[in-house]
Amino acid sequence: MKRASDKLVERLLLAVALTTILCLLVIAVFIFKEGLPFIFKVGLGDFLFSSDWRPDSGHYGIFPMIVSSLWITLGGLLVGAPLGMAGAIFLSEFGPPAMMRFVKPAIELLAGIPSVVFGFIGVMVLAPFIRAVAGGPGLSVLAASIVLGVMILPTIMSISIDALASVPQSYREGALALGATKWQAVRMVVLKAASSGLLAGMILGMGRAIGETMAVIMVAGNAVKMPASSLDSARTLTANIALEMGYATGMHRQALFATGIVLFIVIMILNGMAGSILKKRAHL
Repeated sequence: MKRASDKLVERLLLAVALTTILCLLVIAVFIFKEGLPFIFKVGLGDFLFSSDWRPDSGHYGIFPMIVSSLWITLGGLLVGAPLGMAGAIFLSEFGPPAMMRFVKPAIELLAGIPSVVFGFIGVMVLAPFIRAVAGGPGLSVLAASIVLGVMILPTIMSISIDALASVPQSYREGALALGATKWQAVRMVVLKAASSGLLAGMILGMGRAIGETMAVIMVAGNAVKMPASSLDSARTLTANIALEMGYATGMHRQALFATGIVLFIVIMILNGMAGSILKKRAHL
């Protein structure tokens, strides 16, 4: 029989876990309760695919912000994914163990830096550099993509390192025994064996990027329009909620909650995809 203290700890942990789940459920119910009536009233098509966002005139089209969110998220992934995966491959396969013990925790510390710090650096350093070199306002899709690319590095790199570490050493030894070089063994054997984990890391990084708010508000320019190039200013869905929720009322407020529903569903889909991929990899 378990001791009384073990049962007490078990029940406390169960209570904490259930409380966390309950809090998430309450948040989800509240968002849907506030946003669904608006979607039913305006229509999902008009809400998602209209380009006219003028709440004071009764127009609530979020299509430009959906496109801007996708541009910035994919741009961040183009910046962060190659750097994260290259760093993970080097640390796992080529770097000395001492470097792994030092560099990996240092990269993971980036996750603990407040996003406003990244945004401040983007405003003071990155945006003026882009404006001087490439033109445009500086505060743009490109600036937001670069900042987000740095911010998602810890997520992609940590999961990629774990995925590479899970590949059995016998795979590497077998490839080397057949005459492959170290790089050939990594490229043709290790990366293929770890591909599902690497993909899951990119999907989770994408979910992290699409939900970012403060840094994007500071560096994207927040123009409610369809971006024509990476040098144009743009406003994402998260930035729109944060900027307008403070003074929104009535239908305007409901429209922002409906925007939250869109974000909630997108992030849940991305997290579900990543979880499914990781679960499949665990059963291989």
